[in-house]
Amino acid sequence: MVLALAGCASVNAENSVPQMEQGIQIGDPAPGRAVIWSRADRPARMMVEYAFSADFAGSKTVRGPYALEGTDYTARQELTGLPAGRDVYVKVWFEDLTNARSRSEPVTGHFHTIGRRDDIRFVWGGDTAGQGWGINSAFGGMKIYETMRRVKPRFFIHSGDTV
Repeated sequence: MVLALAGCASVNAENSVPQMEQGIQIGDPAPGRAVIWSRADRPARMMVEYAFSADFAGSKTVRGPYALEGTDYTARQELTGLPAGRDVYVKVWFEDLTNARSRSEPVTGHFHTIGRRDDIRFVWGGDTAGQGWGINSAFGGMKIYETMRRVKPRFFIHSGDTV
């Protein structure tokens, strides 16, 4: 652990707070739960704040796991006991292990827990824009993604490459 913190000092000289360059991922939904994933650029502790309104009124904060070298500085926090059929707003940041006031800029996200009467739509695609095919700037690029967005899917499965 001493070596990890010593390596952290050189990163801190360049950026005084942890960075979250990959944003967040929300997945593994199940009744009453979801998993929030993210990655820091150094040893840090993941923090997750969640609420059922966009203004974060009545929010709860979960002190998440440590993101360490052994996990490539990734961390995941499971949220449990979530009500069915509700919008959930999350705010994620990382705190430096040597100074909790040194924290990354928060990244926000949103998901919906599946209720008994919710319609579940998903879209899928894959292998788009390879070998010069798929993008046509004459009619606005790749309009398929706008069409997929309008369907308001709960899930998007992308199987294959995006070149």
